Amino acid sequence: MSDGESFDVLIIGAGPAGSFAAERVARGGARVALFDGRPAREAKACGGGVTSKALKAWPFLLEAGGRTVGEVELMSPAGASVRLKLAEPFAIYSRRALDSHLRERARSAGAQIFDRRVSASAEKDAEGRWVVRAKGGGEWRGRVLVAADGANSAVARRLAGALPNADMEVAFGYRTPLDEADDAPTVIAFLPGWAGYAWAFPRLDHISFGIATMQDKFDHKALDRMLWDFMVKYYRAREDGGASRGKVNGVRDGADARGVEERLRLTAERYAARIPGLAPESFDRRRAAGADWALLGDAAGFADPVTGEGIYYALRSSELFAEAFLAGDVSAYEMRWRADFGRELRRASQMRRRFYGEFFGGAFTDRMIKFARVHSGVRRTLRELVAGDQGYLDLKRTLARRAFRPF
Repeated sequence: MSDGESFDVLIIGAGPAGSFAAERVARGGARVALFDGRPAREAKACGGGVTSKALKAWPFLLEAGGRTVGEVELMSPAGASVRLKLAEPFAIYSRRALDSHLRERARSAGAQIFDRRVSASAEKDAEGRWVVRAKGGGEWRGRVLVAADGANSAVARRLAGALPNADMEVAFGYRTPLDEADDAPTVIAFLPGWAGYAWAFPRLDHISFGIATMQDKFDHKALDRMLWDFMVKYYRAREDGGASRGKVNGVRDGADARGVEERLRLTAERYAARIPGLAPESFDRRRAAGADWALLGDAAGFADPVTGEGIYYALRSSELFAEAFLAGDVSAYEMRWRADFGRELRRASQMRRRFYGEFFGGAFTDRMIKFARVHSGVRRTLRELVAGDQGYLDLKRTLARRAFRPF
């Protein structure tokens, strides 16, 4: 590679969004440079859940070696729980495995991959091409610049403006050991007093525990203690043969809990990340494309503001960008994403505080799970929500209709 090598597209970031975009554009005949600046073997901090909606849209994801999940337990802030047998399973991946699989697909399609951390120049060259440079040497030029390097993308800030803390969420957690994965339950527990949830996602060889909540309400000490209580109860329940995991912030009891926590502290691997959770006004004003640039996935703010789930939107935004690029009009990507999933994300943004707010005299998440324990129609709605097939546009109306329908 010589300095100044020219490409049709420069893509910064080799997560799902960047790699899938590189694959699709390269298959269309374009010269693509994909830059992966993460240290070797360092995976993005992420729960790794991929909805059945995404698996149906892109079946090749199953080749990445995820763990399919056919049952999930939902827990309310008050400690009530309901187990949902899913009509269609979703999958939980190690992000290291998923990202590697997608990156190799891009390489096989003809994209050139550079394991370099790069930054984009503030100015284009004399021929109007974007220039990216690596620290310590190396320079590449391209007609179109794509930012797919996450919520903290410096390129996205330059092209579309910085996002305030109110448009960000925080996810943090721990990866812990797992033996006998087949009987490890998948749990989503809504937090008491917080707009967010905790999760236990068993992967093939470990469990990903985490908490996601809004950044402007973040209290690390309190939430970390809450997560450790949740983790300890999860492991104790497995040791006790699957007894109830109790409240996510329940009181720990005695020496057994201390012993479990001590073992976990010796083995747990910590992770943390910022993820986008845009307000409705931000969706209205923020652009994700221009004539020769585009933002994909988290860099564009494309994550569900209620759940933080972003892999579906990473892949779909890449697909829409590739269609626009190959049709010869990168700026049309803006219209495509808004028409495709923009309205749903904006509605989710409007729903965020209400989802974690009041409903029929109590916390909506409490009511939702209590109704689900006795109403098959509500359980069906929650199964569809977990699968990604039930949107937020009519969620409360659907729940209310099914909750009050006669048995």
